Amino acid sequence: MSVFKASIHSPWRQEFNNLVRGISGGFLFGIPLLYTMEVWWIGSSVEPLRLLIAIALTFTIVLLLNQTTGFRNASDIRFRDAVIDSIEAIALGIFCTSCVLVLFQEITLDTPLGEALGKLIYESVPFALGVALSNQLLRDESEEKQQPKENKKQTDRNKQIDGIVADIGATLIGGIIIAFSIAPTDEVPMLAASTSGPWLLGLVFASLLISYAIVFAANFSNQSKRQQQKGMFQDPFSETVISYLVSLITAALMLWFFDKLNLSDPWSIWLRYTLILGLPTTVGGAAGRLAV
Repeated sequence: MSVFKASIHSPWRQEFNNLVRGISGGFLFGIPLLYTMEVWWIGSSVEPLRLLIAIALTFTIVLLLNQTTGFRNASDIRFRDAVIDSIEAIALGIFCTSCVLVLFQEITLDTPLGEALGKLIYESVPFALGVALSNQLLRDESEEKQQPKENKKQTDRNKQIDGIVADIGATLIGGIIIAFSIAPTDEVPMLAASTSGPWLLGLVFASLLISYAIVFAANFSNQSKRQQQKGMFQDPFSETVISYLVSLITAALMLWFFDKLNLSDPWSIWLRYTLILGLPTTVGGAAGRLAV
């Protein structure tokens, strides 16, 4: 009888554990950015098209990461499952954000619908990313050991693809987490206005050096495990350069996302702002890759 009950409740218990893990990861990443008032202000006045783009970009990044991990304990992840998990991760992010913003009284019954949606969508981005990354940070090793051995067998090609996807996704997520709290502020324009060309080149060199040091020279706990992965990201030089380029793209998107850059701005402004924000974004991307 007890065995029968266990077989009934086991899937529900597993689902509950997955949801709790996802929500925990969402709060771990998202709660600090809920105290960034600039995000509230920008989100409350942004146009609907930008909100749709924000959801699409978030979904794409979360889907990229869910291809190799996510918030569920499963080693054989099909594309259809990854799509469903990505939708669920965004829904969890919006749910968590809604609860906190209501508690903060930033969303009330008197709040206009457009303003409420803007705040929810903008603030839910780091929550959704935290949900997607939660399995890497909060995974129970005993649950991983219970996975059938045949599910862990992959070809070298699949392992290589998974390694590339995981590293790109982790770089994006780590960079977004950092850039999300800096891009809305006025510090980036102020620093860009006072930084000349040679110092910008020095900033590029410093970003590359710090990224290399964090991932390959600081001897963090997951460093040796990461270097056993296969893929173009695992060569120290290529990983450092490619991840820096990914971080610069992330920085530029975040600056555009928060209306600090517009398509009509000169390319020199885009370059300055992106390189300034690129340093902390690169640090976040390096930390993200260590997590996987």
